[in-house]
Amino acid sequence: MMTQEQCTHRNNVQSSEKPQVYKVGIYGWRKRCLYFFVLLLMILILINLALTIWILKVMNFTIDGMGNLRITEKGLKLEGDSEFLQPLYAKEIQSKPGRPLFLQSSRNVSVNIMGNNNQLLTQLVTGSNGFKARGKMFEVKSTSGKLLFSADEQEVVVGAERLRVMGAEGAVFSKSVETPHVRAEPFKELRLESPTRSLLMEAPKGIQILAEAGDIQAICRNELRLESKDGEISLDARRIRLMRLPEGKASTSSSSSGTRQTVYEVCVCPNGRLFLSQAGTGSTCQISNNVCL
Repeated sequence: MMTQEQCTHRNNVQSSEKPQVYKVGIYGWRKRCLYFFVLLLMILILINLALTIWILKVMNFTIDGMGNLRITEKGLKLEGDSEFLQPLYAKEIQSKPGRPLFLQSSRNVSVNIMGNNNQLLTQLVTGSNGFKARGKMFEVKSTSGKLLFSADEQEVVVGAERLRVMGAEGAVFSKSVETPHVRAEPFKELRLESPTRSLLMEAPKGIQILAEAGDIQAICRNELRLESKDGEISLDARRIRLMRLPEGKASTSSSSSGTRQTVYEVCVCPNGRLFLSQAGTGSTCQISNNVCL
């Protein structure tokens, strides 16, 4: 058993010790830093919310779309001018009913058709240098479906009723031209000219040159030859004139001493050359054939 003195001493020791207090929470500079970060976060949240509302207002975000872009049942609808900085992939591009489709670029506009192996099949390029088309065939048709123009590796076809060349030099063909009919415009002359080479017209059944309301004139520098291998050449006219035929001179012994004759006869040399000879009581071609030499 504990004596009375021991109990008294124990009570004195316990009464001399102070009770320990444990603080719970953040105090001091830590508490001030926490409040500062919370305040900064709230400011950032308000700024972010204000910027989001401003972007939604400026970009015109609605339930149907954004700005000029509208989402419809048929796809995307753009109103006004639109600019694409990256390639655009679409199945179909069309304008509003009754409105034109306008494509604009600072350099060129290219339309490419690719194959299964990423091979270029058809290309359409419009640029500052001009208009270029690449493909197997090029066709131009009217609204009724009539073929107006087509071109491929084999031939070029003009399906219009009339081909008009407005250039002052006319049409230039480096090779042959095949056509069943060459006709000038009404009240205009038709002129076929070869300045430095020969002009050849050939047909298996014949060539007909017809001028119903005018003259036909053939001019060459050296020789003009009319040749018929199996047929004949007919000159059928009301008046036939042979200009600038050479005149044969008769020998001194056979020349008449009378007045100079003003009547001539046309003579033909064995080589086919024509010349004039003074007409007499008989033929004077034999005595004036010095032209045939």
